[in-house]
Amino acid sequence: MRLVCGAALGALLAGCNAAPEVRSASAPGPALAAVAAATNTPEALLARLSVESKVAQIIMPDIGSITPEDVRQYRFGTILNGGNSGPFGNDKAPASDWLKLADAYWEASTAPLSNGEPAIPALWATDAVHGHANVPGATVFPHNIALGATFDTDLIRRIGAATAVEIEVTGLDWTFAPTVAVARDARWGRTYESYSENPELVTRYGAAMIEGLQGRSGEPGFLGTGKVAATAKHFFGDGGTAQGVDQGDVNGDLGELMAIHARPYPAAIGAGVASVMASFNSINGEKMHGNKPLLTDELRGRLGFEGLVVGDWNGHGQVRGCTNSNCPQALLAGLDVYMVPEDWKALHASLVAQVKDGTIPMARLDEAVLRVLRLKQKLGILDGEVKPSQRANGGKWELLGSPEHRSLAREAVAKSQVILKNAGVLPLKPGARIEVAGTAADNIPQQAGGWSVTWQGGGDLTAADFPGATSIWQGIAAAAKAAGGEAVLAPKGSSASKPDIAIVVFGEQPYAEFVGDRKDLAFRDEEGLNLLKAYRARGIRTVAVFLSGRPLWVNREINAADAFVAAWLPGSEGAGVADVLFGTVQPTGRLSFDWPATCEGGPRNSKGVLFGQGYGLRYDSPPPPLFPPDETCAALTRDAGAVWFANGKLGVQVQAVADNALLPDLRGAGNGVVVTGVDRKAQEDARRITFGPGAKLSLTGPASAAAWRITYQVTSRPAGPVTVTAGGKALDITQGLVVAEGKGWREMVLAPACLGETGGKLTFASQAPFAFQISEIVRDENAAKAECSF
Repeated sequence: MRLVCGAALGALLAGCNAAPEVRSASAPGPALAAVAAATNTPEALLARLSVESKVAQIIMPDIGSITPEDVRQYRFGTILNGGNSGPFGNDKAPASDWLKLADAYWEASTAPLSNGEPAIPALWATDAVHGHANVPGATVFPHNIALGATFDTDLIRRIGAATAVEIEVTGLDWTFAPTVAVARDARWGRTYESYSENPELVTRYGAAMIEGLQGRSGEPGFLGTGKVAATAKHFFGDGGTAQGVDQGDVNGDLGELMAIHARPYPAAIGAGVASVMASFNSINGEKMHGNKPLLTDELRGRLGFEGLVVGDWNGHGQVRGCTNSNCPQALLAGLDVYMVPEDWKALHASLVAQVKDGTIPMARLDEAVLRVLRLKQKLGILDGEVKPSQRANGGKWELLGSPEHRSLAREAVAKSQVILKNAGVLPLKPGARIEVAGTAADNIPQQAGGWSVTWQGGGDLTAADFPGATSIWQGIAAAAKAAGGEAVLAPKGSSASKPDIAIVVFGEQPYAEFVGDRKDLAFRDEEGLNLLKAYRARGIRTVAVFLSGRPLWVNREINAADAFVAAWLPGSEGAGVADVLFGTVQPTGRLSFDWPATCEGGPRNSKGVLFGQGYGLRYDSPPPPLFPPDETCAALTRDAGAVWFANGKLGVQVQAVADNALLPDLRGAGNGVVVTGVDRKAQEDARRITFGPGAKLSLTGPASAAAWRITYQVTSRPAGPVTVTAGGKALDITQGLVVAEGKGWREMVLAPACLGETGGKLTFASQAPFAFQISEIVRDENAAKAECSF
């Protein structure tokens, strides 16, 4: 079946040249067949919807908070899975469960209604930002910062096409990708989602990814079989916030800001992008989710976007005067779909009331609903398409992580490797005896980075959560054997061995969004540095392979290594790294960001550039002279022990342990303690800590005499004694927690006055089941002599 351009589609498809193909399927079900036989234009469907059903079309709940029965009752127009939301409460659910739930939502949304209203299928959207990486077994492509280093537009387009197919296999319709942020300050935690700090490169690569995901606008196959709806995000300015603070403020002349940060959008719109996501950030103090001059006047008016504008995770709740459950301002400003993961029921009720009392004009609601329906029509699901498992690619598991897609990912990894230094050790010689060191060498979760199976990545993930993937070590071992040599894995190095060369793999731990924000660009983890120095002391030449989501100050490591490779976050196909190290593939990767000479950080490395955009060494030309970069970094001498937990992550030197069970970034479970992420001011920036009877949770970090300030919340009083211990003295805090019940977020001050020696370890213990939430733990020297309080 085909859609045709004409009056029935209104302005959305005005001027198109060819009829886009609807995704192929078998015969439609009876409910949708009846709709299609009568009329299926968005305008005709809209005319038959009640206010309640219209509002449901513009609400996007998360799969973690709704059931198919909720969808059947409310008839949501769109659904999402957040980074930590998996089918049936399992964020590591197998691919078959994704398809099973997609069918369940489809069946619920298309069940006939007794009141005569049309049954309209719901769209399910996901963050497939580097492949369909939420799903175990999918191909995990390198993150965008790596793709930017390839300077290969066709490669990016092919990656988009492969990703779309894998999304379709699991029954989904829509991805929140690509990110077309122009990241100007690498301290930003989402820098790896940006192709480049150069707006021209971002423009080119973003449009290519959209074409890969959706097909070419105006050509046969556009949004047809093997294609999904794409999203250009985040409009606009997400990569230009002051000091690189995620969701922060972008300041300056509007025209100058748009020339940089809105630059990719005309090309994205020209490529036919189905949706645009509003950004969390503010522009000169005005949150984008409530910014009508920009969402409507600029995006709709000047840029001519006619598709759907979707919000980000409770982004509307950050608008002045709004909450997550009450925000007519966002719809009036130009938002079409509210992303409201948990508060969907209250938001639905408030929007319905506001339409009925005239706060929201019916015309504005209809406009938003029409955009949702028109997207569904472009995808073909208003034309009698069957449930996801019966579509052309539905359940074709051989396409998920297929050999062809993995080969493409390996090609991308190889093309993205940027050699920053090479003192004659690369490519590796055939027959060499190689020692591979570093805990990142055989660590697929670390090489995949954030947005991989889970939102933050890493944590309790293992290689088993990435079936079919290849670690960097596995790739090196296979390449060494093929070249007549051998490779040995020694994560901590081996003092007794005498290899011809050592490869040290190290880098950043995974993170996503604001959890990755940094105050500076100093790389502090000295595991790799110590290994490189140890090998050098023994006269063994080294290759440093650095995993990171951004350029960082690694001058010490560059000086200690004979060769240094920026490997970025390569994803599931670590063998692509070995392809370059052994010379099977000639290195062509070049920097799409400046590499910093100093550790302070700042917009576009304003403090100094060590390697500029376009830099990258090759094997077929001699490297330029490299003078040892300065190893001075004042940030390394500052006290890093003040923050123990904030913004969803532990401090640099802080660990969380539940009776010997390590809880990375204060998340996970062990020995009667369960810690999960909860939202306070931003997505999962706080933690809910649940204790079983007799369970204990300890935080360890730099010792000092400072007091602890803990921001916390108690919703239900403890059923038994709760104590906190530091320096060997246990303090009963039960009564303080009882008083705090139901009073919202409060501050607890734990000082030597009640704890005695405060030291470097803090242990909470509960004799009975108990749960509370924390959002921040800091050490405060000024409160060392204060009284304790709750």
